[in-house]
Amino acid sequence: MNRPLAARLSEAGLTPRGLARELNRLLGAGSLAETAPYHWRDAGGVPRSPLPALTAYVVSRRLGRIVTAGDLWPGRKEAADGTLVLEASAGLTGPWASTSIVQVAEDWLLGGLMDRRMFLYVSGSMLASTVGIYLDTHAGDQSTYLPVTSADDPLVDQIEASVPRLQLLDDEQGGGAGLSYVGAQMRAVLLVLRDGGHTDGVRRRLLQALADLAQLAGWKAIDAAQPGLAQRYLLTGLRAAHEAGYRAMEAHILADLSFQAASLGDASDGVALGEAAWRVAYRSAESVKASVQSRLAFAYAAAGRPDDCEQSWRCSHEHLARRQVERDPSWMYYLTPSHLDCQAGYAMILGGRCAVAEGDGAGGRAWLRKGAALLRTGAYARRPDVPYQRRALYEGTWLSLAYTAHGKLDDACAVARLTLPRLSRVRSPRSTALLKTLTTELRRRKRNHSVADFLPALETALSQHAIQQLPSAS
Repeated sequence: MNRPLAARLSEAGLTPRGLARELNRLLGAGSLAETAPYHWRDAGGVPRSPLPALTAYVVSRRLGRIVTAGDLWPGRKEAADGTLVLEASAGLTGPWASTSIVQVAEDWLLGGLMDRRMFLYVSGSMLASTVGIYLDTHAGDQSTYLPVTSADDPLVDQIEASVPRLQLLDDEQGGGAGLSYVGAQMRAVLLVLRDGGHTDGVRRRLLQALADLAQLAGWKAIDAAQPGLAQRYLLTGLRAAHEAGYRAMEAHILADLSFQAASLGDASDGVALGEAAWRVAYRSAESVKASVQSRLAFAYAAAGRPDDCEQSWRCSHEHLARRQVERDPSWMYYLTPSHLDCQAGYAMILGGRCAVAEGDGAGGRAWLRKGAALLRTGAYARRPDVPYQRRALYEGTWLSLAYTAHGKLDDACAVARLTLPRLSRVRSPRSTALLKTLTTELRRRKRNHSVADFLPALETALSQHAIQQLPSAS
């Protein structure tokens, strides 16, 4: 037995299973088996980096004093991994002045490509203090700018041209593919900005490119189930967009932060950020407004507000119907009526599952029926060799969860079977975590013939997928 670890867990009021849940809350659902810390405590096991440092962080917060990984695993060199654990908002709570992006650049560049820091997701008052400028009634500076024009600059042209191709890569291969590369591209732009000597026009173009890349990196990190890193990227992009007067991207990033918060169970943060995004978006293109409303619908669903969820979904369609394609930002290429319906679909399924769990069976089932009907119009059934496989995997898993909660197990297994071939092409830990949730729920219903027939294939596919991802994750 590791007696130092056992003693401090007991003092902190943490069971091994409770520790695992705390670590999964910080790392992303499904990152760690709930039984793993029993091996650390009872058999002297040492987890892989950065889990020793993160365990020390969790215990320290519980005890109110500093506990190091060396305290928990004394004399074990493999526990001293050198990882520095920080909140995602660290260093990003200062004034929103023109010099702030230079300070942010210094922070990312000092971290280097092999960044040994682990950023932890923040919520509540800590998150509010970081984005307080947007949570005001007036949402900060209401000014906006015309599209950037400047003399040709070959380097900036090159940077701008790379962004759309990286966005398409994310659509096909998921957030776990190329995340570190996109982060490196963002750091490269920060390096150019820090060097200085640019005209105002070139600087604004660089800031806009930085915001685009930081948003993409943040979204990929959300899909890769790295919530703290995702927040760090998104908060960086938010500052760059604000400094450039890039209102559409400010709204887009706030909507991403809203979706992340609601997905992680912080419904009040999700609603506050989503409503702030809507206030910021009021001068943006209709497609941007539609996208923001769809994210706000998800936050309302997570908060148990079905009427507001449905109203936001309908509002998103109204804005998309007024779309002027020539006004769209280039990154709004993906938005279609079907996309809005599917986002509302899994929002309603989330709300329905929560309502059923809280005892509102009738209301929850009504949500589930609406959500499933919307998702059936989406990408879940498309062939594995056509575009938008990440979306097909994610939507298909949500639809299976809706059927499972509704007791339609034959339909749940039939839809989930379509997701399995996509696992070999898509690296989306966020979707994989949903599939693991589905697996847990199906195990409780193994007496059903369809479940008994399908469950072994699902468990095998998830096991093989985890093995395939090990070299990339290490």
